[in-house]
Amino acid sequence: MIMRRNRVDSVQYSAAEKRQMMCSNLSFAASEAYKLLRTNVIFSMPGEHKCRVIGITSSMRGEGKSTTSINLSYSLAQTGKRVLTIEADMRLPTIYKVLRLSPSPGLSNLLVGLSSGTDITKDSGYMDNWKVITAGDIPPNPSELLGSENMRITIETYAKHFDFIVIDLPPVNAVSDALVVSKLTDGMIMVVRQDYSDKKSVLEAVSQFQFSDAKLLGFVLTCAGGEGKGYRRYGKYGKYGKYGKYYKSYGYGYGYESRPTLQKKEAGRSEAAKAPGAEKAPEQAAETGNKAQSEENRG
Repeated sequence: MIMRRNRVDSVQYSAAEKRQMMCSNLSFAASEAYKLLRTNVIFSMPGEHKCRVIGITSSMRGEGKSTTSINLSYSLAQTGKRVLTIEADMRLPTIYKVLRLSPSPGLSNLLVGLSSGTDITKDSGYMDNWKVITAGDIPPNPSELLGSENMRITIETYAKHFDFIVIDLPPVNAVSDALVVSKLTDGMIMVVRQDYSDKKSVLEAVSQFQFSDAKLLGFVLTCAGGEGKGYRRYGKYGKYGKYGKYYKSYGYGYGYESRPTLQKKEAGRSEAAKAPGAEKAPEQAAETGNKAQSEENRG
């Protein structure tokens, strides 16, 4: 197995390796653990006829939040529910790689008015009732886009057409994006990696959630079940306070993936260019959002 190591010598997995740890490739034990997580999520947010919006984050990079987002979405979709996964980590997106989807157009393109709702909604490749919105082109201002009125309108519009929306967010201690989006969710789940996360970082993340008045549903403990097992076992809600060996926090080095940025693409477009007319409700979010964005003199 090929493993990539970052500056703190912690194990990082490639997209190909992550595919062996998700959806239909999960072991029986891992699959059952995600079903338990699914049950806990459903019971923690009652409301049969209401779309439930769930944010997935972690205290630092490399704890398995994106993998958890994918597997939770897959498990929810297995029940026949309509599920939308939104890749809102615009700085270091990984979901599009794991699911082999086109990175753009995506969420960032919709929020700045360069794409419509139907342009960015993609099939997951697993089930017809599971859709995915990738991060899109990398913007210079992710936090501002996620905290914009366009983002609120987008979530409210898609909520009319899905039973669950799962949002993959950046680490809480790295950037403010997760805290900004938490106000639009019904609850947040924090992923904690065994023998990687440290108590101080988790406490700091929880403190930030409390300060932001966000609803923290619970924790998902990844890499549990024995040394050397990697991500092969997932999902149990970990009791707060039991975490493994401290490697070192990724801190504020959370940067950007080296892909063409949204700013560069915008520069090459004509100001007269307009998105195609909307026929479906998700496109109404783009049109309404564009109007709100122009009124705010977006940059």
